[in-house]
Amino acid sequence: MKQEKRAWVYCRIDAPEDTHGALKNQRKLLMDYAEQMGFVVAGCSEDFGSGADFERPGWKRAAKAVQEGNIDVLVVQNISRIGRDTCRIMEYLEKLRQSGIDVYSPMEGKLSFSLQRFIGMCMGGKDLSP
Repeated sequence: MKQEKRAWVYCRIDAPEDTHGALKNQRKLLMDYAEQMGFVVAGCSEDFGSGADFERPGWKRAAKAVQEGNIDVLVVQNISRIGRDTCRIMEYLEKLRQSGIDVYSPMEGKLSFSLQRFIGMCMGGKDLSP
């Protein structure tokens, strides 16, 4: 029997509050996507504000779930919801990969990055992958 993957849904909007329902819509989109993919949602967290700050409470909850081995998949709307610093995002993606965590987005599917692409992105967006 195939074991269902445990997912953490992470949402973030840039605004300081959700006056237009963007966060609510993002959460619904991601929950629906997780269900479509056959994931069991083990948790959900959300943040308001800048992606430049990686000390966000919702992001810390997701990171804790990873550290404790409680999830197999992280679901985000797109890569920019993790943060706005490309090199830091790539560091987190590598840590997730090393922990056996896959990252999925309804807009991009399964996210995967090679070392060449990582180095290229840190060098100003050049894709150095073969």
